[in-house]
Amino acid sequence: MNAHVLACALAVTVLAACSKTTSETSSTDAGGKSAARLRIAVVPKGTTHEFWKSVHAGAAKASRELDVDIVWKGPLREDDLKAQIDIVSSFVAQGVSGIVLAPLNATALRAPVREAARAKIPVVVFDSDLAGDEHVSFVATDNRAAGRLAGEHLGEVIGGRGNVIVLRYQEGSASTQRREEGFLGAIRATPGVTVVSDNQYGGATTETAFNKSESLLLAHGAAEGAIAGVFTPSESTTFGMLQALRKTNAVKQVKLVGFDASDKLLGALREGDIEALVVQDPFNMGYLAVKTMAAHLRGERVEARIDTGARVVTRQDLDDPAVQELVRPDLARWLGE
Repeated sequence: MNAHVLACALAVTVLAACSKTTSETSSTDAGGKSAARLRIAVVPKGTTHEFWKSVHAGAAKASRELDVDIVWKGPLREDDLKAQIDIVSSFVAQGVSGIVLAPLNATALRAPVREAARAKIPVVVFDSDLAGDEHVSFVATDNRAAGRLAGEHLGEVIGGRGNVIVLRYQEGSASTQRREEGFLGAIRATPGVTVVSDNQYGGATTETAFNKSESLLLAHGAAEGAIAGVFTPSESTTFGMLQALRKTNAVKQVKLVGFDASDKLLGALREGDIEALVVQDPFNMGYLAVKTMAAHLRGERVEARIDTGARVVTRQDLDDPAVQELVRPDLARWLGE
């Protein structure tokens, strides 16, 4: 081969290598070892909420530390069940090493997980539990205990008396259902507190949560002082309820205890428009989920259940360094944002 032909061949090879793209976010190492490396798919419930960005960052940290590749892909919205099922099935067809999944529904995702099991692809479930025993580990907050924390705190700040509203998230979500159960168990054990509504769902978006929140607040006379407190079990329901409390001029009368953290929710907490947030550790959740999968794939024993923790955050301890590390993980370091 003459020098000119050799140069052209090299140029084509380099161009082909540089033009490779994927529809999902991936984390790989450029050492020429990708064929021998573990390739772990991480499938969140959605990709827009701050919670999932923190999960992604934790997974990316694990990818770098453990020398594995991750492929991050999930539905845009947290109510797109079909999209999540299709994504899991696609990863099974691709033959990834393992799948780390936050199931949108406790039963609907069993079929694609069984499909993965038949293909000898292990699954680690995180955030929300999944029915059945096909997955090798469950990495999540103890959501019932976290809900109890919320109920105990709200009962205390309203003086153990008054009417309370619970705006649920959406049917089929195991994680939020357990939070709701934990909250209701604690608040109903508080003498003098009456739960006037606990059967309404805000849905997966802040828009649907706002509409349902506004209807509930108006129906129960929140602006007239008839409601002492509200509990919301997710980022979207908390922000939707916050907007509705502000619009109905009830934000200073009603104690709102919500779930998860975003810049807007933390700002409202600092302003006093939110009484407290129960904050999980999504960064650690993403990190431990990938770490657990990598350990399993490498033949190590893994725990069947891993609790990633939660705590109540109030205006008074918002500036605590430990709280700041929890609610503001360094996304730029791990995701380049």
